[in-house]
Amino acid sequence: MMDSLILRTGVRLLMPLMMLFSIFILWRGHNEPGGGFVGGLICAVAFSLHALAFGVASMKEALRIAPRTILGVGLLLGVLSGMLAAFAEENYMTALWLGALGTPVLFDIGVYLVVLGGILAMVQTLMEEGGPA
Repeated sequence: MMDSLILRTGVRLLMPLMMLFSIFILWRGHNEPGGGFVGGLICAVAFSLHALAFGVASMKEALRIAPRTILGVGLLLGVLSGMLAAFAEENYMTALWLGALGTPVLFDIGVYLVVLGGILAMVQTLMEEGGPA
Protein backbone atom coordinates (compact mmCIF):
# COMPACT_ATOMS: atom_id res chain seq x y z
CA MET A 1 0.00 0.00 0.00
CA MET A 2 1.25 3.44 -0.90
CA ASP A 3 0.43 6.34 1.37
CA SER A 4 -0.37 9.01 -1.21
CA LEU A 5 -3.31 11.37 -1.07
CA ILE A 6 -3.05 12.00 -4.81
CA LEU A 7 -3.14 8.26 -5.62
CA ARG A 8 -6.10 7.60 -3.30
CA THR A 9 -8.06 10.54 -4.73
CA GLY A 10 -7.22 9.55 -8.30
CA VAL A 11 -8.25 5.94 -7.72
CA ARG A 12 -11.58 7.02 -6.21
CA LEU A 13 -12.30 9.03 -9.36
CA LEU A 14 -10.86 6.66 -11.96
CA MET A 15 -11.99 3.25 -10.70
CA PRO A 16 -15.69 3.59 -11.62
CA LEU A 17 -14.75 5.07 -15.01
CA MET A 18 -12.28 2.26 -15.71
CA MET A 19 -14.85 -0.37 -14.80
CA LEU A 20 -17.46 1.20 -17.11
CA PHE A 21 -14.88 1.46 -19.88
CA SER A 22 -13.98 -2.21 -19.41
CA ILE A 23 -17.64 -3.20 -19.89
CA PHE A 24 -17.80 -0.98 -23.01
CA ILE A 25 -14.68 -2.67 -24.43
CA LEU A 26 -16.12 -6.10 -23.60
CA TRP A 27 -19.39 -5.34 -25.34
CA ARG A 28 -17.97 -3.76 -28.50
CA GLY A 29 -15.36 -6.49 -28.94
CA HIS A 30 -17.54 -8.52 -31.29
CA ASN A 31 -17.50 -5.98 -34.10
CA GLU A 32 -14.38 -3.95 -33.42
CA PRO A 33 -11.07 -4.40 -31.58
CA GLY A 34 -11.51 -5.20 -27.90
CA GLY A 35 -13.40 -7.96 -26.20
CA GLY A 36 -13.10 -10.03 -23.08
CA PHE A 37 -9.33 -10.05 -22.77
CA VAL A 38 -8.77 -6.30 -23.02
CA GLY A 39 -11.88 -5.52 -20.97
CA GLY A 40 -10.74 -7.90 -18.24
CA LEU A 41 -7.30 -6.30 -18.18
CA ILE A 42 -8.77 -2.82 -17.76
CA CYS A 43 -10.98 -3.95 -14.88
CA ALA A 44 -8.07 -5.82 -13.26
CA VAL A 45 -5.92 -2.67 -13.47
CA ALA A 46 -8.69 -0.69 -11.75
CA PHE A 47 -8.81 -3.15 -8.84
CA SER A 48 -5.00 -3.38 -8.75
CA LEU A 49 -4.75 0.40 -8.41
CA HIS A 50 -7.33 0.21 -5.63
CA ALA A 51 -5.17 -2.38 -3.84
CA LEU A 52 -2.09 -0.21 -4.31
CA ALA A 53 -3.83 2.87 -2.91
CA PHE A 54 -5.88 1.33 -0.09
CA GLY A 55 -4.38 -2.11 0.55
CA VAL A 56 -5.28 -5.68 -0.35
CA ALA A 57 -7.90 -5.94 2.39
CA SER A 58 -9.78 -3.01 0.89
CA MET A 59 -9.55 -4.58 -2.56
CA LYS A 60 -10.99 -7.83 -1.23
CA GLU A 61 -13.82 -5.88 0.36
CA ALA A 62 -14.53 -3.97 -2.87
CA LEU A 63 -14.34 -7.14 -4.98
CA ARG A 64 -16.57 -9.21 -2.63
CA ILE A 65 -15.76 -12.44 -4.50
CA ALA A 66 -12.45 -14.27 -4.33
CA PRO A 67 -10.38 -13.85 -7.51
CA ARG A 68 -9.99 -17.61 -7.90
CA THR A 69 -13.77 -17.99 -7.80
CA ILE A 70 -14.11 -15.36 -10.53
CA LEU A 71 -11.51 -17.23 -12.58
CA GLY A 72 -13.38 -20.53 -12.14
CA VAL A 73 -16.74 -19.05 -13.12
CA GLY A 74 -15.15 -17.52 -16.22
CA LEU A 75 -13.61 -20.83 -17.21
CA LEU A 76 -16.97 -22.54 -16.73
CA LEU A 77 -18.71 -19.93 -18.92
CA GLY A 78 -16.09 -20.34 -21.65
CA VAL A 79 -16.50 -24.12 -21.73
CA LEU A 80 -20.29 -23.84 -21.51
CA SER A 81 -20.41 -21.50 -24.49
CA GLY A 82 -18.82 -24.23 -26.62
CA MET A 83 -20.95 -27.00 -25.16
CA LEU A 84 -24.19 -25.21 -26.06
CA ALA A 85 -23.35 -25.71 -29.73
CA ALA A 86 -22.59 -29.37 -29.08
CA PHE A 87 -25.99 -29.78 -27.42
CA ALA A 88 -27.57 -28.25 -30.55
CA GLU A 89 -25.78 -30.93 -32.63
CA GLU A 90 -23.30 -28.45 -34.09
CA ASN A 91 -19.50 -28.47 -33.94
CA TYR A 92 -17.93 -27.40 -30.64
CA MET A 93 -17.64 -23.57 -30.41
CA THR A 94 -20.04 -22.96 -33.31
CA ALA A 95 -21.72 -19.59 -32.74
CA LEU A 96 -25.39 -19.75 -31.81
CA TRP A 97 -27.37 -16.51 -31.75
CA LEU A 98 -30.56 -15.37 -30.09
CA GLY A 99 -30.96 -11.83 -31.38
CA ALA A 100 -27.95 -9.72 -30.37
CA LEU A 101 -26.85 -12.23 -27.74
CA GLY A 102 -25.10 -15.44 -28.54
CA THR A 103 -22.47 -17.90 -27.48
CA PRO A 104 -19.61 -15.60 -28.62
CA VAL A 105 -20.84 -13.05 -26.06
CA LEU A 106 -20.93 -15.77 -23.40
CA PHE A 107 -17.40 -16.83 -24.37
CA ASP A 108 -16.15 -13.21 -24.20
CA ILE A 109 -17.67 -12.79 -20.74
CA GLY A 110 -15.90 -16.00 -19.70
CA VAL A 111 -12.57 -14.68 -21.01
CA TYR A 112 -13.21 -11.36 -19.22
CA LEU A 113 -13.75 -13.17 -15.91
CA VAL A 114 -10.74 -15.50 -16.38
CA VAL A 115 -8.43 -12.56 -17.08
CA LEU A 116 -9.89 -10.51 -14.21
CA GLY A 117 -9.65 -13.39 -11.73
CA GLY A 118 -6.19 -14.49 -12.85
CA ILE A 119 -4.62 -11.04 -12.72
CA LEU A 120 -6.22 -10.19 -9.37
CA ALA A 121 -5.16 -13.53 -7.86
CA MET A 122 -1.58 -12.76 -8.87
CA VAL A 123 -1.73 -9.17 -7.63
CA GLN A 124 -3.28 -10.25 -4.34
CA THR A 125 -0.66 -12.93 -3.76
CA LEU A 126 2.24 -10.64 -4.64
CA MET A 127 0.99 -7.76 -2.52
CA GLU A 128 0.26 -9.95 0.51
CA GLU A 129 3.63 -11.72 0.42
CA GLY A 130 5.82 -8.96 -0.98
CA GLY A 131 5.76 -6.52 1.91
CA PRO A 132 8.51 -3.93 2.35
CA ALA A 133 12.01 -5.37 2.15
